Amino acid sequence: MRRLLLSNDDGVHAPGLRALYEALTAHAKVRVVAPDRDRSGASNSLTLSRPLRLSALDNGFYSVDGTPADCVYLGVNGVWDEMPDLVISGINHGSNLGDDVLYSGTVAAAMEGRNLGMTAIAMSLCGERYFETAAKMAATLVGAADQLSLPPRTLLNVNVPDVPWEQVRGVRVTRLGFRGPAAKPLATEDPRGRTRYWIAAVGENADDGEDTDFAAVEAGFVSITPLQTDLTRHPARGDVQDWLDAFA
Repeated sequence: MRRLLLSNDDGVHAPGLRALYEALTAHAKVRVVAPDRDRSGASNSLTLSRPLRLSALDNGFYSVDGTPADCVYLGVNGVWDEMPDLVISGINHGSNLGDDVLYSGTVAAAMEGRNLGMTAIAMSLCGERYFETAAKMAATLVGAADQLSLPPRTLLNVNVPDVPWEQVRGVRVTRLGFRGPAAKPLATEDPRGRTRYWIAAVGENADDGEDTDFAAVEAGFVSITPLQTDLTRHPARGDVQDWLDAFA
């Protein structure tokens, strides 16, 4: 039977994680290792300054007092005698579109699975209502995972519209769009009169063309974007070399 490792960034008690678990237990042997609290926005960070606590919960899940990437690292290396076949992160409470993937703990958990040699999928619901829709899509993808052939060091970022299953219009393979600059931080004052700052809302869409993840979800389609970790801006390498040659 296929072995799945589930994690997330919303925490081990999140409804999205429970919905994902319940949808996949019929298809595979499932193990859950997730943060003990909400770690949204943790990105790919690992906890290196202290040891981690791995705790078994009454429902069979494991919680970790660390980041999503910590959870997958321990789930692959420290919990199972056998390696999982597939790492699935989610279901995130909200979308992970465009630039979100750089900050998302959901995507980071899947990325850590990919870093450890696993096939990995990040699942997000573009809202917080119809988790059963995203769970059904996850089960559909897992059921066909044996037929999936991806290049090395690739993961899938899946965003599901927050609508009933029968209203999903289909699935599109997309590219990442991107947003404009975020709003300015919001200043507030603590009880001792000191200024503190809230990170403000994300920027407006700057690239939401027809083939992007933004456009697919807006039109009612599930968006699946293959991601890689090579951040090199390859077309710019020649320009940088010419710049260096000019004053070398």
